[in-house]
Parts: sequence; C-alpha cells; structure tokens
Amino acid sequence: MPAPHPAHRPIARRGLLVTTAATALTLSTLSFADAADTQKAEAQGAGAPEGSTRTRTVRGVLPTGSPDYVYLPVDVPRGVAEIAVSYAYEKPPVPAGTQGNALDIGIFDERGTDLGGPGFRGWSGGARSSFFIRADEATPGYLAGPVRAGTWHIALGPYTVAPEGLPYEVTVTLRLGAAGSTPEPVYPPERAKGRGRAWYRGDCHLHSVHSDGKRTPAEIAAAARAAGLDFINSSEHNTTSAHGAWGGLWGDDLLVLTGEEVTTRNGHVLALGTDAGTWVDWRYRARDNRFGHYAKAVRRAGGLVVPAHPHATCIGCHWKFGFGEADAVEVWNGAYTPEDEIALAEWDNSLVATARSGRAWVPAMGNSDAHREPDKVGLPQTVVLADELSREAVLAGIRAGRSYIAESSAVSLAFGASGGRGQHAGIGQRLRVAGGDTPVTVRLEVTGAPGCTAHFVTDQGTLFTATLPESGTGTVQWRTTPAYAAYVRAEVRHPVSVPGLPGALAALTNPVFLEG
Repeated sequence: MPAPHPAHRPIARRGLLVTTAATALTLSTLSFADAADTQKAEAQGAGAPEGSTRTRTVRGVLPTGSPDYVYLPVDVPRGVAEIAVSYAYEKPPVPAGTQGNALDIGIFDERGTDLGGPGFRGWSGGARSSFFIRADEATPGYLAGPVRAGTWHIALGPYTVAPEGLPYEVTVTLRLGAAGSTPEPVYPPERAKGRGRAWYRGDCHLHSVHSDGKRTPAEIAAAARAAGLDFINSSEHNTTSAHGAWGGLWGDDLLVLTGEEVTTRNGHVLALGTDAGTWVDWRYRARDNRFGHYAKAVRRAGGLVVPAHPHATCIGCHWKFGFGEADAVEVWNGAYTPEDEIALAEWDNSLVATARSGRAWVPAMGNSDAHREPDKVGLPQTVVLADELSREAVLAGIRAGRSYIAESSAVSLAFGASGGRGQHAGIGQRLRVAGGDTPVTVRLEVTGAPGCTAHFVTDQGTLFTATLPESGTGTVQWRTTPAYAAYVRAEVRHPVSVPGLPGALAALTNPVFLEG
C-alpha cells in the first residue's frame, strides 16, 4: 500500500530570516545579491575563495486552502557550483478527525515551473528534509546538472494543512565555484536474454531511496531475483532520478524498465515502461481536465498508463480520473486487503460493459508497491505471456491482457477455454464459436496453492467453485455456453479469515471472452 506521509523535524530558529507574505501566497524572492558581488570581486582578485558558501533562510505560514503547490523564487547568480536546500515545518497537535500538517518539497531551475516544461530538477515529496544539486551529483530524487544563473523555484506542496496554518522554514545554501561536468546517464537495456516466448514474472510498482522507499536499487534488484522475477519497473514518485541508477544491476535474467509513479492530488498512476529519462508532470487534479494530455505523453514515450491502488484510503490516493485513458489497472497492490477487493469488483464491473460490445477492455495487473522491509518485492507479481524478455514484448503482453497475477513465484496458472470445432482461447483472448448455445469447456490448472479454492467468475458473478487438492496442485474444469457467460476468469483464494469477506487472493487471471 502507499507509504504514509513522513513527518519532518520541527523548525529550528537560526539563520538570516526573510518573512514572506504567506497569506497572499506571493512569496518574496530569496536573493543572493552579495554572492554576485563576491563573484565580481573574485574576478578582480579580492573575493572569497572558491568553495565559499552563502546561506539564506526564509520563514512563512501557509494557510488552510493554500494552492496545491506554492513556489519560492530563488535568484541564483553566476558562478554557483552547488545549491543545497533544507526545510522544516511545525506539526502542532490537532483535534481527532482533523488533518495535521504535511509539506512536500521539490525544485525547478531557471527554465521555469510551467506544467510539463523543462525546468524540473527534482522532487522528494515528504521523504527528505534536505537535498543538493550540482553538476556531477545530486541527492536521490533530484537530477544532477549545472546550477545555471537565473530564478530557480523551490516547490512547496502543502499536502495537508492544520486549521491554524502551516509554519515553515526553508534554508538555501549556494556553494561558489566552477560548474564541473555532468556524466551521461547509463540507462538499462531494453532487452534481456530471457527464454523466448514464455511466461515472465514482473513487479512494476517499486520504490527506492530515490523517492520514499528505504531500499537502494541494488537491494531491490537482489530482492527481485530472490522473488523469482524476470522484470521490474522503476516507479519513483514524480521523478526520473532512478532511471540512471541501475548500472550493473540488470542482466540476462533481469529486465529493468523505467517509469514513474505520477502522484496527483486525485490519485496515483504508473507511467510504466516509458523511454528512459521521460518525466511526467503530476501537478493537476481531475477538475483541471489535464490527465488526458499527460496520458498521451506517456504513450508517446512508449509507456503504459496504469492507475495504481485506485481505492487506497490515503489522502489524495483515491483514483478520480476514470479509466477511459487506462491501458491496465492495478487491482492488487501489496498484501491483499479489502481495498483490493473493492478495486477488483470495480474492474470486474467494467468487463461486463465491454464483454459483448467488442470495445477495448482494461486488463488487470498486480504489483507490490514495496517501499521497505517488511514489504515483499513480488507480492504480488504480474505474470505475462511475451514473445521475448524485452520492453516492447512485455508491455504488449500487459496491454493485451495476456497475463495473470500471483502472490509469489510458487503459484502458477494455466487457464483457457475451448469449444466448437476445436477452437481455443487463452487468457486475454476471445473464443468465437458457432452459436450462443455451443458448449464451451473452461479449464484451470493450478500449482503452488495449498489450502485454496478455485473460482470461475463470469458477468453474472461466481458460477463455479472447487476445492483444490491438499497439495495445492490440481486441475479444475467447468462447462458453460456463450449465452450463459459472456466471459470467464479464474480466481484462486485462501480460506476466509474475515467473516463477511471472501478469502484473500492467491492468484487471478484476466478473462477469456466467449462469443457465439
């Protein structure tokens, strides 16, 4: 599930203070005029030595009802090698049922803060209290590169604001000196050796130290291999800084895709498998009518649009953009919960609307959303039939719904339907037979699910249930017709543990559509 918003240290009273007109949310420019003067003096041989620093601190209060993003302008003079930012804010106690203070942070360079523009230089949300940027290196979540002269903007995101407001403090330090050089990023290859046409296991929703996770990319890669995965997707919140952090971690056995978790105030969406280095903006709500524009940007970059944990209960996590632009939807996120049960039911309802129309349908997928121990990488995992272990083939399999979801690599499924004159269709396909009354046999083979039951779900609901052998390995068959079932999909469930709720999933498939 999405990580809770981190808390930050209280404001420390220190430094040169500049009070902002926070109630108007027009923040005064943080100026380093004397740093520019120093550079001029240095040119004349009388200035501070290279490596000297200049620091400014600004305080203000963001009121309730603040914009989603407030920008603090910072005038950066020539001759700056590094910009470092730290921040703090107060978290006063609030009455029960009232949201307290939580403040996110990021930065845009002199190219501006326009939506989708080139000025983005990093975002850490609420995961860090400080960061730096210089030509050769940057804090994870931020993009290394020259610190050019001009007006930079520190982006403050008041995630939630207490009734009395959100007092904050931001400290900016510039280190003077030569700019240095920026190495070319090394991105993961788009193909791994693989096993030819086969079922490949992947986890496409993972977080490292480049956003609000605690694992390093190396630790994630090791956990992915231990979980039996063939591919993973880098999906940090609102930043691409991890795209170049996988050097030496991919291999013949592990394909690393690059993407982003686009974290808006009206839900989160995976930009899955986009071109390396592609950044997707997140600064809009459903009422702004901008999501379609950015969904198209994801596809132009070769990726898939996948709403994540659509019924998560964290603030801003519940999906409100609809599924008209979705290429797939994450119906299972981490350890199975009632939130996933709701997402699964909503997705199943969408199948009813598309089963007979022939219109495009939205496949289901599952991912771990793992952030830190004890989150398990690969719980769950999407198992995709792909022609090869490559970015193009894996994304094509997910988009076509040629996939199922399993709680671990120990669980394997084979599912399909046959009927008529030898016709057969597998997961994500359509079985077309001569008439609506033509008998169709649905078959499910399961391994690795001891103590579980198999369920065949149709547009009418669950029409067949069978207990699997004690070993968890068995075959289940059921006969139906296209007139009786517009589609059939399979679920494998654990025993009921919460009265009134179905047992947790061990696996589920995308549907086979029946036409006659």
